[in-house]
Amino acid sequence: MVFTFIPFMSPQINPQDVFVIIPAYNEQEVIAKVIYELVPMQYKLVVVDDGSAEELDERLQQFPIFLLRHRVNLGQGAALQTGIEFALSKQAAYIVTFDADGQHLPSDIEKLLAPLAANKADITLGTRFSGGISNIPAGRKWVLKTARFINYFFAGLLLSDAHNGLRAMTRPAASAIHIRQNGMAHATEIVAEIRKNKLRYAEVPVSIRYTDYSRKKGQTLWGSFRIFFDILLNKIFK
Repeated sequence: MVFTFIPFMSPQINPQDVFVIIPAYNEQEVIAKVIYELVPMQYKLVVVDDGSAEELDERLQQFPIFLLRHRVNLGQGAALQTGIEFALSKQAAYIVTFDADGQHLPSDIEKLLAPLAANKADITLGTRFSGGISNIPAGRKWVLKTARFINYFFAGLLLSDAHNGLRAMTRPAASAIHIRQNGMAHATEIVAEIRKNKLRYAEVPVSIRYTDYSRKKGQTLWGSFRIFFDILLNKIFK
């Protein structure tokens, strides 16, 4: 059964059981602010530096985090898989994925954890289209709406928000999901893994902060076509 847009807050969860995975590629401008906002939540933070031109050690050395680094840029999907595998090796009970560009609100994490802690879902997916607050640019909204149907065609689940980087999952769900798409097509692959492994999922309203910086970093129409072809090629040669 699918529980959508669950409004209640989670039962008490030990924040130290929650690992937040933050893939970062050339996010030097904002990454320290993102981590600064997350630290008071007392979750365990894992930043995966995906081959950034400037290593993040100096910018983040003041924070109590795990910092992993790919020697070369592999893509966000690969960075997430690295972070998830690391969190599982550290006995994480819950794993959250969180973008490094400042779009997500740390306060939304607890809302995503609520259905997991209550055993109502195995994985929760943030949505900006049903109850969340976001000043979505018109062009971006069109791209995201189109992506819903690409997701449905390839993954078999029709979500309201196909490419939201804010997710939470239980340890068993994280162990069942294997991300092989190194690039942005991983978002559709995760949905396909949910369906393949018969995981219970829920969409939870979250807010998105669109800034000039995040608009520059966000998904373009051309990027969406690249994702489409990546998924198509994966289907053909799988």
